Amino acid sequence: MQTTPWKEYRLSRLMLGTVQFGLPYGVANRTGQPSYQDVVAIIAAAVAGGVNCFDTAAAYGTSEEVLGRALRELGLLDRVMVVTKVRALSSEVLADKALTARTIEQSVADSRRRLGIECLPLVLFHHETDGVHLDVLEQLRARGWLRHAGVSCDNRPGRAQEFVAAGHAAALQLPGNVLDRRHQDSGVFREAATRNVAVFIRSVYLQGLLAMPEDLIPRVLRDVVPVRRRLATIAREAGMTLAELAVRYMLAKEGVTCVLVGVETVAQIHENVAFFDRGPLPIDLLSAIDAVVPALPETILTPPLWPARSSL
Repeated sequence: MQTTPWKEYRLSRLMLGTVQFGLPYGVANRTGQPSYQDVVAIIAAAVAGGVNCFDTAAAYGTSEEVLGRALRELGLLDRVMVVTKVRALSSEVLADKALTARTIEQSVADSRRRLGIECLPLVLFHHETDGVHLDVLEQLRARGWLRHAGVSCDNRPGRAQEFVAAGHAAALQLPGNVLDRRHQDSGVFREAATRNVAVFIRSVYLQGLLAMPEDLIPRVLRDVVPVRRRLATIAREAGMTLAELAVRYMLAKEGVTCVLVGVETVAQIHENVAFFDRGPLPIDLLSAIDAVVPALPETILTPPLWPARSSL
């Protein structure tokens, strides 16, 4: 597994997302929430494959508790980096500066307790609009509650560039994939790299839309099918699956520190580790991909705009 240096860490290029550990997640999810025993097996297989960083959040159901317990039982808690996120701040909380600070503090305190980590390696704001309160996380960092702070940003570029330019965020989590190039086209990846700001890419499979069988794509998302077929042809001619193409495409982007993937089974973590071990795509494939992907509507590229799962 290739690694990338950042701060005091060497991070595996694959960062394992753990929202699935705390709740059923993803349009392609057909197995539901893994059992605790399955989670332990997934984590053990991931670490054996070279993975040393995990992404969770206070909002991911029981993910923090499950991840912390599994890492402790496996004796891995001090051998990996865990990224977690502050709960979204409500408008009522944001209306009162003192209440905002107390709410952020309580969220971080709860994450420390659930994960069983006294000093959290990295805490992000879950919503980019809450990132204006990075100073509160800085105060908690000074108290030894966390090492680094950052922000998880939305699909539209702009705010991510502002956080990089301001110099207060040590890391950004950004959505990006072979269909959605908005952040990479903005130049924020390269700018972050020049300032040693980590960039963690989520949604590499677009919540499974790029990996699931075509006949299972929900009716309301069928507009993605023609471009998916063109990408599948490129992948097939290169001797790989569309899922592998999607991962290795993002690995090739300058400034990307880690790419997040979430799994529900041990077989899926083995498959993903194999993709990452093959490294970035060559330049000719990158050019072929970019040539066949048109600008797609936000209703396809932005999962929060998708209808509720029950109506897909």
